[in-house]
Amino acid sequence: MSESFKVKDADQQLKEGAALASIAVSSLMTAAKLVAGLLSGSLAVLSEAGHNLADIGATTLTYFAIRIAHKPADDEHQYGHAKVEALAALIETGFLFALAAFILVEAVRRLGGHPAVIEASPLIFGILFVSITVDFFRWRRLKAIARRTKSEALAADALHFSSDMIASLLAIAGLVAAHFGFPQGDALAALGVAGFVAVAGFEIGRRTIDALVDAAPKGLADKVAAIAASVPGVIKVETVRLRPAGPEVMGDLEITVPRTMSLEKVAAIKVNVAAEIKAKHPDVCVTIATQPIAVDSETILERILLIAAKRHAPVHHVTVQEVEGRTAISFDVEVDGRMPLGNAHEIASGLEDEIGREFGSDIEVESHIEPLEPRQLPGRDADPDVRAEIESALFQRAHDQGALLDIHDVRVRRTPSGLVVNYHCRVDPALSVDEVHDQVDALERKIRAAFKTISRIVGHAEPSR
Repeated sequence: MSESFKVKDADQQLKEGAALASIAVSSLMTAAKLVAGLLSGSLAVLSEAGHNLADIGATTLTYFAIRIAHKPADDEHQYGHAKVEALAALIETGFLFALAAFILVEAVRRLGGHPAVIEASPLIFGILFVSITVDFFRWRRLKAIARRTKSEALAADALHFSSDMIASLLAIAGLVAAHFGFPQGDALAALGVAGFVAVAGFEIGRRTIDALVDAAPKGLADKVAAIAASVPGVIKVETVRLRPAGPEVMGDLEITVPRTMSLEKVAAIKVNVAAEIKAKHPDVCVTIATQPIAVDSETILERILLIAAKRHAPVHHVTVQEVEGRTAISFDVEVDGRMPLGNAHEIASGLEDEIGREFGSDIEVESHIEPLEPRQLPGRDADPDVRAEIESALFQRAHDQGALLDIHDVRVRRTPSGLVVNYHCRVDPALSVDEVHDQVDALERKIRAAFKTISRIVGHAEPSR
C-alpha cells in the first residue's frame, strides 16, 4: 500500500473516531442540560439543551457523511463522494436556523408576558461550567482534525461547538440576572443564544455553499499559476480552474510550450509542473494540458523540420539562401524508393506548399526526392579478405587526406543492397563540424569509387585524445 493511501486511511479513521466521540459527548451534554433546564425553568438553559439535541442530529449526520465521502469514485460519481460532507454541513445549517427561530419566538413570548419563575442552584451552574469546559476541548480537537483532514463536516461541527461555549456563558448570565431579581435577563440571554446559533449557522452555510458551487480557495489559482509559470519550458499559463473536492482541490491547468519541442520534452515539462505544484500545495491535484505555439526565437530550420515531422516526411540537407531580398529554401525529402514517382511528387509538393504557407507567398521552395529504404535489411559479415581490403583502402585514403587519423573499428556487412561499411576515426577537436563533415564525405567518395559494390558508408568521427 502506498504512503498516500496509508495517510488517507489514517485520516479517515481519525475523522470517524472524532465524529463518534462527538455524538457520545453531545448525548451526555443534552441530557444534563435538559435536566438543568427543567429544574431551573430557565429558557436559556432549555435553549442550550435544544441546541445540544440539534448537535446530536448534526454529528450523527456528520458521521455517516464522512463514511460515504470516503468511498472511491465510481461510474456515477467520477470525482468521488467528497461533497457529501458539504451537503451534511448544509443540512446542519438548516438545523441551526430552525433552532434559532424557535428560541427567538419563545424568548419574545416570555419578554411580552409574565416572567417565568427561575431557580438557579449550584448544580445548574456546575452543569453549565462542565459543558463549557467539554465544549472548549471538543472545539479545539475537532478544529485541528478538520484542518488536517480538510473535512467540511468536522469544520462545521467545530464552529458549532464554539458557539455552544458562548451560548452556555449567556445562559449562566441569564441565571445570574434572574437570581438578582431581573427575571427578564433569562429571556434576553436566550435571545443572545439564538443570535449566536444563527451566526454559527450563517458561517457554516457560507462555507458549505462555497464548496457546493465549486468556489475556488481565494488566491490559490494565482499561486498555482505562478508555480507553473516558473517551470523551465513553460511560456505562459493560459488558464487555471480549481474546485474543492473534500480534502483535495482539483482542477485544470493549460500551459503553452514551444511547438518545436519533442513530445518527450513536453511530457517532461508536464511532470515537472505537477511535481512543483504538489511540493508546495500537496492537496492540489490538477490535470495539465499543453498548447504548442510559435515563439520568436524559432529558426527557419526549426520551422521547416517541424512541418516535415508533422507530415511524416523526413528531410535533410536543408539549405536557406537570401537572394536579392528573397528567401530561397531547398532540401532533400526521403520517400519509399519503391513508390511511384507520381505519389512521391504529391508528397514533395504538399510539403513545399505547407512551407510556402508558413513563410509567405514570396518565398522560393525547391525539393529533391531521395529514395528511402523502409525495410530492415538482412546482413552478415563480409569475408575477411574483403574487409581487410576495404580497411586498407580506408587507412591509405585517410592518410593521403591528412585530417582523418586513427581509422579503427572497421565493419563490413553484406546486404541485398550491397556492402555496408562502418568505421570510426579521430580528428582534431578544434576542427568545425562542417570541416569534419567535408573530410568524411571526401573519404566516402574515394572508397565508393574504388569499390563499386559498396552501397553505404557510415563514418563516425571522434575527437583525438
